Amino acid sequence: MLRRRSSWIIVILCLVLSLAFFLLHGRGTKAPEKARAAAVVNVSRGTLASSLTVAGQFQPYQEVDLHAKVSGYIRRISVDIGDRVRQGQILATLEIPELQDQLAGTQAQVRHSQSEIGRAQSEIARAQSMYAALHAAYTRLEQAAKEKPGLIAEQELDDARAKDQESQAQIDVAKAALDATQQQLGVSTADSHRVQTLSNYSAIAAPFTGVVTMRYADTGSLIQAGTASNTQSMPVVRVAQSDLLRLRMPVPEADVPYIQIGGEVQVKVNSTGRTFEGKIIRFTRALDTNTRTMLTEVDLPNPDLILSPGMYAETVIQLQQKTNVLIVPFQAIIQNGDEAYVLVVNTSNHVEKRNVTLGIQTANRAEIMSGVQEGDRVIASGQGGYQNGESVAPHPAFVPTAKQEVSE
Repeated sequence: MLRRRSSWIIVILCLVLSLAFFLLHGRGTKAPEKARAAAVVNVSRGTLASSLTVAGQFQPYQEVDLHAKVSGYIRRISVDIGDRVRQGQILATLEIPELQDQLAGTQAQVRHSQSEIGRAQSEIARAQSMYAALHAAYTRLEQAAKEKPGLIAEQELDDARAKDQESQAQIDVAKAALDATQQQLGVSTADSHRVQTLSNYSAIAAPFTGVVTMRYADTGSLIQAGTASNTQSMPVVRVAQSDLLRLRMPVPEADVPYIQIGGEVQVKVNSTGRTFEGKIIRFTRALDTNTRTMLTEVDLPNPDLILSPGMYAETVIQLQQKTNVLIVPFQAIIQNGDEAYVLVVNTSNHVEKRNVTLGIQTANRAEIMSGVQEGDRVIASGQGGYQNGESVAPHPAFVPTAKQEVSE
C-alpha cells in the first residue's frame, strides 16, 4: 500500500515538472519574424545628359532711333510703322534753306580761290620773264666791263645788278603768293565739303535692312540736330532688324560653367507652336549682381517675320553629357544637407548605408561617382523605414525610362 502511494506521488511530480518545463519553454521562445519587403533597383551603367530649361525673350538683332544730324523741318516722310525698308533707302527729307545758302557761299569761295591761283601763277610767269630780261642785261654789262675796263660806269653796273636781284626776289614773292592761295583753296574746299556733308544729312536713310517699329515725326515737324549732348533731340523713326533675332536667356550661376559657344539649344515658341534648333552664339561672361544670372544669346533667322521681338520662348540648353557612368534613380538617393547616401541591400539581404558622391543629375536619374558599384541593389522607396543592418526581402522596383524623364 505504501509502495503504491509512492508511485502515484512520483507520477504526479513528473506531471507537474513536465507542465512547468512546458510553460517555461513556451514563454522563452518566439516564432521567427517575417522579413519586410524592400523595392530595389540595380546600379547600372549608361549615358546621362543634363539640361536647363529657361524662358527666353526675342530681341531685334539691331535696333536704332534715327536722328537728324542738322536742324530742319520735315519736308517729306515716306514710311510708317510696320514698313519694311532696305539699307540706304531714304526714309525722310528735311527742309533746310539756310544750309543751301551756306553751300552756295562755300562753293563760290572755292571758285574764287581757284581764280586766285590762276592769277598767282600768271604773276610767277611775269616775274620769271622780267628776271630773265634783267638778268641777261646785267650779264652783258658785266661781260663788257671785264673785257674793256672803264667802258661801263660803275653806277650803271650797280643799277643793273640791283634790278637783276630784285626781279629774282619777285619770283620768290609770286611763288609764296601762289602757295598761300593754294592753301586757301584747301580751306575753302574743306569748308565746302563740310557744308555739303551737312546738306546730305537732310536725307535720312535706313542704316540697315529692317522694319520701322516707331514713327516720331510728321510732315512739317521741327527736328533739332542730334549732335549736341545738352539737347533732347527728337528722333524721326526707329528701325529694327527683325529678319534675324537675338534670343536672350538668363542662365543661373550654378550652370554658367557648362555654357560654351556652339552649345545646342532647343527653342519652343508657344505663341506660334513652332520649335527651332539653335546654338549658343555669345554670352556676357559676367553675372548680373542682382539676379545672379548670365545673359546668353542665340541667333535665329526670321526671314518671314513670323517671330516678333518681345515674344517669349521656352528654351532647353544642353549642359553636359557623360557615357558609361553609374546611374541610379534619383528617388533612391537620400540627401541630408551636404551629405548624400543610399541604402544598399547586400548579398545576405541586409541593409547597408553608403555615402555617395553625385555627378550629373536629371529629374529622374543621377550619376553616382563613388560609393557603389555596378550591379549593387539599392532601396528605391520608403528608405526612412529601414534600419542599417536590417534583414529585408528585396523585390524589383519600377524605374522610369529615359523617355519618361522630364528635362530640368
